[in-house]
Amino acid sequence: KFSDPEEQLSGSEREEDEDDVEAALKKEVGQIRASTEQKLRRKMPSICFSYLAVFLVEPENLVHHILQDMHATKKKKTRVILRMLPISGTCKAFMEDMKKYTETFFEPWFKAPNKGTFQIVYKARNNSHMSREEVIKELAGIVGSLNPENKVDLNNPQYTIVVEIIKNVCCLSVVRDYVLFRKYNLQEVVKSNKDDTQKNPSSLIEDQNSKIVKPETEEKSSKEVKQE
Repeated sequence: KFSDPEEQLSGSEREEDEDDVEAALKKEVGQIRASTEQKLRRKMPSICFSYLAVFLVEPENLVHHILQDMHATKKKKTRVILRMLPISGTCKAFMEDMKKYTETFFEPWFKAPNKGTFQIVYKARNNSHMSREEVIKELAGIVGSLNPENKVDLNNPQYTIVVEIIKNVCCLSVVRDYVLFRKYNLQEVVKSNKDDTQKNPSSLIEDQNSKIVKPETEEKSSKEVKQE
């Protein structure tokens, strides 16, 4: 005789019950996992990187043409693309590899008799062994060695050397009108001059202040002005 009702179950019935419990647990765990992943997707920003391979056309010229058209027409022709950055060459993200590669890579733009003003823009993701200052210093030195007439211009350079390091890969490009086209940001390029004034009204405020200050300074004596 069995004192416990569960002991009265046959072996096959016990196995079926255990299978049912295991299946129920797996189902519940799956539902919890799916719910958690869905919540994480909602919290995560909708930012991603897309890579497009372009053949027979130089990517920097293609992207420059697109931005030039958008800057002239002020028409937004994309809904999801925020920034377009052409990549003309890649190498390993180690200083010696980058120096060896850029000595040839920079020639079409900076080797004599070619010359121009330039700046270097550096950004690294998932990389901690590269130094921003060292990379900029070494690459600027290579550009100068190709032609001493190449000069740094941080305000309005003819060329911008873009260095994007992703883990152990260095992506390089030399682009034009980087400042004019707002760092190749498509959303900013289509903004009109009126939007720029509203966003940065400093020039308007300065003009208004100058108009207000001038009459006051004319009424004051030169001695009072000097003291101020």
